[in-house]
Amino acid sequence: MKIERIYIGGWFQRTMLQLTEIYDFLRDQSSKLDLEQEKLQELRKNLAIGKIVYGVSGEEYIEYTTAYDITVRIFEDGLISLNNKNVKDDTLFNDIDILTDYYENKLSPAINYLFSLGAPVPKELANIETVYPYFIVCNKATKEEISDLLSRTEKQKYFEFNCEKYDVIRGDKFYFINNKKQSFDNIEKYIEEQIFIREFKGQMHRYLNLHRIIWEKIDQVKENVKVKGADIVKFNTTLEGYAKTINLIDGRINQMGTYIGTREKIAKNDKELTEFLNISGYRFETLRDTLDYIKYLWDMTQTYVTSAQKLFAGLKSDVTNKSLSSLTLVTSMSAGTSIITLLTKSEPEFTVFGIVYFFALAVLVYCLTKALNYISKNRKYEISDISYDKEIDKK
Repeated sequence: MKIERIYIGGWFQRTMLQLTEIYDFLRDQSSKLDLEQEKLQELRKNLAIGKIVYGVSGEEYIEYTTAYDITVRIFEDGLISLNNKNVKDDTLFNDIDILTDYYENKLSPAINYLFSLGAPVPKELANIETVYPYFIVCNKATKEEISDLLSRTEKQKYFEFNCEKYDVIRGDKFYFINNKKQSFDNIEKYIEEQIFIREFKGQMHRYLNLHRIIWEKIDQVKENVKVKGADIVKFNTTLEGYAKTINLIDGRINQMGTYIGTREKIAKNDKELTEFLNISGYRFETLRDTLDYIKYLWDMTQTYVTSAQKLFAGLKSDVTNKSLSSLTLVTSMSAGTSIITLLTKSEPEFTVFGIVYFFALAVLVYCLTKALNYISKNRKYEISDISYDKEIDKK
């Protein structure tokens, strides 16, 4: 058995405009953005770029070689695939580590810095550990050889399908493709489509989990039946942070639908790729339906955080009004005392009693103001909201 190549990759939505920016950077470390030139040069140098090609294969793409025997292909929709052609069976895991290291510590930092300006990535999506699918392409391997390779990398296989031109065995982190008589171009198309599908599903799964996390956090804020006046501003600020995160993620979810249509059209116009998709049982409709479901969940989440913000904004207004009323009372008492004093004296005179009286009155007003503020901050305001039972069926 001979291991021909190892592939890994990822996907994050981009456009042809950003592909052009990547091409300018890869070609001569240039950028029209306000980025540090020295850092751009350092990041490009780390990539160890050899030959660069700008081409079209369904979509526009950039392909370049490196001094590490790694070839990188970046598509206009954001799909990235990397492969190592110089692979040996006895150094398989070392070759995998080299490929992964290049992706994580050389290519990703360069792309991230190049697009570091503009709308931020929500902190909930930053620094997420990604398990890459590793695609190991073998040439005419026997079942025993594939089984041995599987036992060295995976505990179990998820599915397997066979056809005349190649076999595919999928584990958790590894895909094994046993090439019988298929061209590498078609194998690469299949791998790139699998990377897109897996990454697309992975992003939707993260958005599903984030919906659950943020919803529970909003619940934790609202579950306080009574809340102190001093805590209302803090809770309101927390909800504003959740609302910002929801808006950022909602924008990214709404971008995703256009990429499905483009990838589906490319796949259906390619006979070999369509054949694979039919064999594997994959349907673009299920991907689109899942995306619609995620969009619906985030619409609900956005509505939920907005209602919570309105609820606490109303409580904040009540606290402000009560504080103003208290201050008005203190001011009125002080003013009334001053008027009475003026009316009961024929001429203003400076006396020891008057000075003591003045300071005593000032201390009284100060203490009264502090007491009213303390009462206002520690007074508990009732949250009036509808509660729902999360158990769908108690039978």
